[in-house]
Amino acid sequence: MTFLTKKSSASAAPSHGTSKGQGDAAEDQALRHLQQQGLKLLQRNYRTPGRGGGEIDLIMVESDGTLVFVEVRQRSSAFHGGATASVSVTKQRRIIFAARYYLMQRIGSPPPCRFDVVGLDRGTIQWLRAAFDVP
Repeated sequence: MTFLTKKSSASAAPSHGTSKGQGDAAEDQALRHLQQQGLKLLQRNYRTPGRGGGEIDLIMVESDGTLVFVEVRQRSSAFHGGATASVSVTKQRRIIFAARYYLMQRIGSPPPCRFDVVGLDRGTIQWLRAAFDVP
């Protein structure tokens, strides 16, 4: 697992008064960061149908064709390990479920894929490439 840490040019994501607004702002910041690194957005906030499914914050593609499923996390402090450490095994399973569903619905032969996590902790962006694998 490799990771890159970058101090954001902006301070922490602006407070939009709601958790949804703050989450959207964090996703915007993560998206800009990944696009600056050369990734291209395919889909945002992909959800599987029905209850109990999964959601993927960002689905992106690398220049080599690798499909990247990205979970974005934001925390106001590094207590309990910070944003990147907050992706539980249960959350990983839901992301993997959603990724499998996405691949079955849209792609014949799947390209290489990986699961990344982008964490935002008080203005610092941490990008964990290949943060977890399919068991």
